[in-house]
Amino acid sequence: MKNILFVSTFSGFVATLTVFIATGLCFADDWPQWLGPKRDSVWRETGILKQFPESGPRLRWSVSIGAGYSGPAVAAGRVFLTDRIMDGDPHTASLLHKGKPPDNQNFVRRLIPGKERIVCIREADGKQLWTYQYDCPYTSVARYAIGPRITPTIVGGRLFTLGAEGDLLALDAADGTVLWSRSFGREYGVTTPEWGFSSHPLVDGNRLICMVGGKGSTVVAFDISSGREIWRALDGDSPGYCSPVIYENGGIRQLIVWHGESVNSLDPDTGNLFWSLPVKPTYAMSIGAPRVENNILYLMSYASQSTAIELAPTTPTASILWTGNNTRGIGGVFNTPFLDKGYIYACGHNGRYACAELLSGKRRWTTFAPSTGNRPASWANVFTVKHDNRFFLANDFGDLIIAKMDATGYQEISRAHLIDPTHNIGNREVVWSHPAFANRSVYLRNDREIRSYDLSKRSP
Repeated sequence: MKNILFVSTFSGFVATLTVFIATGLCFADDWPQWLGPKRDSVWRETGILKQFPESGPRLRWSVSIGAGYSGPAVAAGRVFLTDRIMDGDPHTASLLHKGKPPDNQNFVRRLIPGKERIVCIREADGKQLWTYQYDCPYTSVARYAIGPRITPTIVGGRLFTLGAEGDLLALDAADGTVLWSRSFGREYGVTTPEWGFSSHPLVDGNRLICMVGGKGSTVVAFDISSGREIWRALDGDSPGYCSPVIYENGGIRQLIVWHGESVNSLDPDTGNLFWSLPVKPTYAMSIGAPRVENNILYLMSYASQSTAIELAPTTPTASILWTGNNTRGIGGVFNTPFLDKGYIYACGHNGRYACAELLSGKRRWTTFAPSTGNRPASWANVFTVKHDNRFFLANDFGDLIIAKMDATGYQEISRAHLIDPTHNIGNREVVWSHPAFANRSVYLRNDREIRSYDLSKRSP
């Protein structure tokens, strides 16, 4: 049932959006989509503190919310996120298996009643401005069925969200009015992936490019104004969990799609295939986005899997340069690798953070310092965001770390505990939501609250 709160700031928001539209995707101070303004995990604001105060950064506000993995997005003075309102215990809901369910709880599906919700918060003080919710029973693996996975995207006054069951919505960012919607399951006949729809839609001009699934529709481009389908492509058995990205190489724009069977390059205007390579992730767990530096494309996923692909300099073709293993490359699961000056930085298997050479996969160093401290832990994770000449690292304990990293090693500068982990996985509590960085602040959420902390440089 829809629940919208109109506020007196509407006219000011529209005026702000006028500038927002005129200047492109976002303000320099915004974080309007997953991984930031340019979707590259780089925070470009100035005036940011060099290290945390002894007592930690100042808490600006905290707001109660529901559960979910999706990160917050920040645009035009507002914070947007998605969450879930539970109707019952997911561990006791009806099983969705014929006969005996799998012994491994990581694959047990249940029918879990509940609602997904979109929440709009005023950035200045955390005041809730409006919400929109809809009924959404979950059919994915129960152990992880806590809420939506995908960070909202805000472009030109429109807010795009995708729920864990494939409900794609376009809303008016000012008041939450639904402009159009699509249902991947109902319209394309696809089964929800085991761990829910998790691929962040990509805005490219008038297209919203989404990983959908099904024969001929693994990836689909929709018109951002109407929701009309523009093109569809590929036949992967599973859409995977990896977000589509666009890179230009040799003057040719290539849409990179990594689904459950292969990595592919498409023409983003038409969906026509340029090339395809059989990089098949274990359990279809393509999650972290492919990253490119110069003409090398890098992918990593579960079970110590990593691959470097060489893109041809003048034609849209590609070949595998090297394939990683337990000692070569970095096999991260939930995080996206960061490529910098010929090196890969990422959190690998069981929390082992590493640096490796992009051209060879040779590891230069590894450490558990940013993740667990000193030993492996099941599914341990660290998100990596670069700022100036250092990095902000967010681990699944709810810590934010400032560190310097290069090929010679890892140097921790400062650390602060900002939010408590609330989701029990691997016999420990974790927080798996990617933070947002905007307005010289950080925004983090768990399954109970979203918090904003001031990270501005203070005057002496």
